[in-house]
Amino acid sequence: MGLLSSKNIAKAKALAEKNKDKIASSVNKATEAIDKKTGGKHTDKLKKVDEAAQKYAGTGESSEPAPGPADARDTSTG
Repeated sequence: MGLLSSKNIAKAKALAEKNKDKIASSVNKATEAIDKKTGGKHTDKLKKVDEAAQKYAGTGESSEPAPGPADARDTSTG
């Protein structure tokens, strides 16, 4: 039986489903650490990864969204 057997994949999916919040939290911590180490060089990509993890966990938002060019735009109409 190999590592990528259907039985092992099913177990991994079940564990991931049970621990969505922990996974999202860990991904957030990892992306923050990577962003800090790279000096913000990959902030936009890391933000997408963090948002995907938050969406998977069902929270829909990251704890610290990274600033981007869209944040600097004035979206007011008045």
